[in-house]
Amino acid sequence: MIDEGRALFLQIAESIEDAIIDGSLAEDSQAPSTNELAAFHRINPATAAKGIAMLTDKGVLYKRRGIGMFVAPGARALLRGERRAAFADRYVEPLLAEARTLGLSPDDLVTLLRERAASLTTRPEGTTR
Repeated sequence: MIDEGRALFLQIAESIEDAIIDGSLAEDSQAPSTNELAAFHRINPATAAKGIAMLTDKGVLYKRRGIGMFVAPGARALLRGERRAAFADRYVEPLLAEARTLGLSPDDLVTLLRERAASLTTRPEGTTR
C-alpha cells in the first residue's frame, strides 16, 4: 500500500477515506487508532497522527474523549462530493476539451459512454479489450 512518492500521512488519510467511501468504515463507527495504524503500516505514530488530524480538521473524524476517533455523520457524503469534484476536474474537463477538438457533441459523448459501459458489462470479468 505504501507509495514511496507520496507523503505517508496523506496515504493513511486516503486509506481511511477509501474505507469510509466503500462502506467498510461506517459513520459513527470507531476508526483505527494512531497506534494501530502505525503498527500496521510500520510507521512512526506521529505520521499516522498527522493523517488522522487532517481528517479531523476536515470534519471526517471526531474524537470521543477517552474512547478514540470515530467517523463523523455525513462523512461519506462529504468525501464522495470531494471525489466527484476531483473526478470532474481530472477526467471530465479534459474529456470535454478533447471532444470539442474532435467535433463531438455532448450527445455523442453520452452515446460513446453508454456503448462502452454496455460492452464492459457484457465481457467476462477480468478481461479487457
